[in-house]
Amino acid sequence: MIQNRVRHFIAAVVTTLLVLGSIHAGAAGRVAVRGYNGVVASSSTIASEVGIEVLRDGGNAVDAAIATAFALAVTWPTAGNIGGGGFLVYYGADGFATTFDFREKAPLAATADMYQDADGNVKDNSNHEGILAVGVPGTVAGLQLAHQRLGSRKWKDLVEPAIRLASDGIPISWKLHDDFKRSKARFDRYPSSAKVFSKRDGSLYEPGDTWVQKDLAATLRRIQKDGRDGFYKGRTAQLIADFMAANGGIITLEDLRAYEAVEREPVRGSYRGYEIVSMPPPSSGGVVLVEMLNILEGFDLKAMGHNSAAYLHVLTETMRRAYADRANYLGDPDFNEDMPLDRLMSKEYAEVLRRSISMTGKSPSDPARFAQVYESDQTTHFSIVDKDGNMVSLTYTLEWGYGSHIVVEGAGFLLNNEMGDFNAQPGVTDERGRIGTEANLIRPGQRMLSSMTPTIVAKDGVPVFATGTPGGKTIINSTLQTILNVIDHGMSIAESIEAGRIHHQWLPDVTAVETRAMSPDTRSIYEGYGHTIRDVGSIGAAMGVYRDLETGVYSGAADSRAEDGGAASY
Repeated sequence: MIQNRVRHFIAAVVTTLLVLGSIHAGAAGRVAVRGYNGVVASSSTIASEVGIEVLRDGGNAVDAAIATAFALAVTWPTAGNIGGGGFLVYYGADGFATTFDFREKAPLAATADMYQDADGNVKDNSNHEGILAVGVPGTVAGLQLAHQRLGSRKWKDLVEPAIRLASDGIPISWKLHDDFKRSKARFDRYPSSAKVFSKRDGSLYEPGDTWVQKDLAATLRRIQKDGRDGFYKGRTAQLIADFMAANGGIITLEDLRAYEAVEREPVRGSYRGYEIVSMPPPSSGGVVLVEMLNILEGFDLKAMGHNSAAYLHVLTETMRRAYADRANYLGDPDFNEDMPLDRLMSKEYAEVLRRSISMTGKSPSDPARFAQVYESDQTTHFSIVDKDGNMVSLTYTLEWGYGSHIVVEGAGFLLNNEMGDFNAQPGVTDERGRIGTEANLIRPGQRMLSSMTPTIVAKDGVPVFATGTPGGKTIINSTLQTILNVIDHGMSIAESIEAGRIHHQWLPDVTAVETRAMSPDTRSIYEGYGHTIRDVGSIGAAMGVYRDLETGVYSGAADSRAEDGGAASY
């Protein structure tokens, strides 16, 4: 049985996790795992192994994705979740592609100015902190919709490994220990959270301790038995609604019953003979990714050389233009029917933007072209390929690391703080980064705009590689660079993920640069174009799988930027 093998696996990797948790992502990173039957790459070695066990037992990529996602809710609580939301992109070996949108929604009692004080300013960061920052969760509904459409194994068998992990306990890695220590003051604000993330005497869990989550296991059992109704109705829903009412929240039983995940047509583009399949709005990722690839297709990036000054200048100018369009036009399609998606993703529009790029200096970033609302970088992504070549790329999140830091009393899971991804001040857009454009204002039942960019790249109707990453606003640019690294620079999936990255998002007019992304000479030339650099330790934590169409070998890699991450194959 899956759960028995996973239990044995956990016992075997305790020491490994303790070691991995203390390793900083280095330039060499990790090497790819390889196999002939399937690969799972995620932020948690244990969760990746859960996915592989599903593939070994005859499940397909969607089955493995569901099991991996529930396992991450136990092993990777900073972003793995049942109290948040996200997106899944599927591309089958038969050429069929689709997406599932399970982004959180604004509660029915939400209003456009709900976070403003009398002067029109956001009061006490309340759109990011506290119970009012919580959106209606979508993860459970999304996973079940994907299972209904494309799953092949029994739902109960896919949830079972996560139940065992929660009830039997997992080893505390150095990563979890450090996270719990860093977040302890936030957790301690809520007795329901302190009970989960600290020992009974209030002390921290130490590396090597076993972390048992009994309330979460009970919630997962209800989901196992009743599917989405085990979360959006019955005892779990009542626990959520009662907790909200007792703590000043506005999510009700009606909000939970009304939530629906949506299957959507994917965003499609092309780049140098490859097909790009990604997530449509309310994710901004697919549209912006295709727009940038269209612009870059007109440059000889290979001849420029990977991460040369000219190459990074062209990338920066492309990012600058696409992110301005993101802020101006994109939002929830169910509330914005006139988004000009076809124009933004057209080759003709890309040619116009390409001609505006100078190879002698940077363009200005005018605040009038719209700033970018803050979006946390604490998300998680995983990619999967099964023995038949079907691929899944899934990104989901709680928004901040550990979301709102609020655990539902008696239910054992964290709530998101995704309402901060809406534009909180209608009509206010300035150089400070505030944005008040219409498309992403708060409306009851609307999904907030996201940068999550789960993507699959295909050739002649056959999926070749899946990629994606956490990282907030940096997600789209990190995904872009992993694709360019494979297609233009001939890198393996592991090399493409480990390579140094940059990020620019129009405003602020600064390029975030990983230390290893530029040599001193390149840095000097790049700054000579007029760019301002902000050094950062890391950008994102990509997870990718790749199918070699000639040899039939599958490979996968987990970014070394994710300390506990790992890929598994068979």
